[in-house]
Amino acid sequence: MEDALLLALQLLGATIRVATPLVLAAFAGMYCERSGVVDIGLEGKMLAGAFFSAAVASVTVNPWLGLLAGIAAGVALALVHGFACITHNGNQVVSGMAINILVAGLAPTLAYAWFQQGGQTPLLPSQARIPAVELPGGDALAAIPALGPIFRELLNGNNVLIWVTLVIVLATQWVLYRSRFGLRLRAVGENPAAVDTAGLSVAGLRYQALIVTGALTGMAGAYLSTGHGAGFVRDMTAGKGYLALAALIFGKWRPGPTLFACLLFAFTDAVQVRLQGVELPLVGVIPVQFIQMLPYVLTVLLLAGFVGKAIAPKASGIPYIKER
Repeated sequence: MEDALLLALQLLGATIRVATPLVLAAFAGMYCERSGVVDIGLEGKMLAGAFFSAAVASVTVNPWLGLLAGIAAGVALALVHGFACITHNGNQVVSGMAINILVAGLAPTLAYAWFQQGGQTPLLPSQARIPAVELPGGDALAAIPALGPIFRELLNGNNVLIWVTLVIVLATQWVLYRSRFGLRLRAVGENPAAVDTAGLSVAGLRYQALIVTGALTGMAGAYLSTGHGAGFVRDMTAGKGYLALAALIFGKWRPGPTLFACLLFAFTDAVQVRLQGVELPLVGVIPVQFIQMLPYVLTVLLLAGFVGKAIAPKASGIPYIKER
């Protein structure tokens, strides 16, 4: 019984750690898509955040400067996306894919040029990584049969950005539905002409949303390379930006269901790690490649058969051209 409880808690703990970058990226996409801007460049901005945060942390041995560098990289690419799609009314899907392709080639090229280690950054020492939070009271709770394992596996020792992500989830729920900015953001994604008639800047609101998107995706990338990991490697996001976009669609652009979708995808990822190398009766050892595709198969199945009709914001993907 205790072994089963420990295994369940370890899976939940791994789910939380794996879900953190997915949640940050999905909520980043929520801000820009609620404003009417489609951004499939989440993957590229995450990868840029991962590279620049690891590169700066490696040089300065300061994880907070690395985090700021990752956020700055995400914001810079978000502004590029905004310049192409908001200022010049470009195709938002093409711009997002261009960012993904650009960063996929540029990040390892810069890593090779700067560090000469085959397209990756040096392994980060512990002092260059974003630290974990050690909560007080661990010794007192350790002796308690149920609370001890829960405290140890789920609460204590989590990375700082995991707690920051929890705050961002709660703040997003409040911002979107309780704040003036959230009201305007949702309005500009549904009816930008009405927002313009009210004397508000459609472009300004969309740029603000993209800045938030860039900051959150940069933070997600920084978590991958300096929090959960210890350096940047080529393509380390491994499609997490696309999974986050799928979670956003699955959650129908709402915070609660989107969070649930991210946790579901992360749980599948955590399970597939534990299944690798396990020998099953009558089957034998399942190939690693088959196990690794489980999260993506789940994504396709959920989007194809279980989501239902997901209605995006009405102005999503449509450039707003002000009538003169």
